[in-house]
Amino acid sequence: MPRIERSASVSWEGNVARGTGLITGETGAFVELPFSLPTRIGAVAGKTSPEELLAAAHGGCLSMSLASELTSAGSPPERLDVQVKIVMDEVPGQGHLVVASEVDVRARVPGIEEERFEAAVRAADDGCSFSALIRASASVTVRARLEAT
Repeated sequence: MPRIERSASVSWEGNVARGTGLITGETGAFVELPFSLPTRIGAVAGKTSPEELLAAAHGGCLSMSLASELTSAGSPPERLDVQVKIVMDEVPGQGHLVVASEVDVRARVPGIEEERFEAAVRAADDGCSFSALIRASASVTVRARLEAT
């Protein structure tokens, strides 16, 4: 795989308690997504957060990795539904940190046996760069189940 570089821009106005920010992707796929401390730690009120964006990135990476593993194993997926929850918590002496990423996968994969599916899920998690990044300082749990086709 070639080297990949992607960028986003963030602007912030005001103090941390009452300020607001905007996140824009360089590709234009998302523009001026609003975020703030109150919506980061409380009611979201239609705004995003760095943790939500990390959850989306981890889910996107893992779904592509699993699709690749299943296709290589001769059983391309019909559909993958991936739900990711990023958990941030206070770590004594270190402040608030991302401590976990909890991934749930529902998959429709015609003709695959459970054992081959589980092996593909493990390989996909091992091959997902966001799983590796998160595991450097937090836990990653992947639960996956096959749906009837």
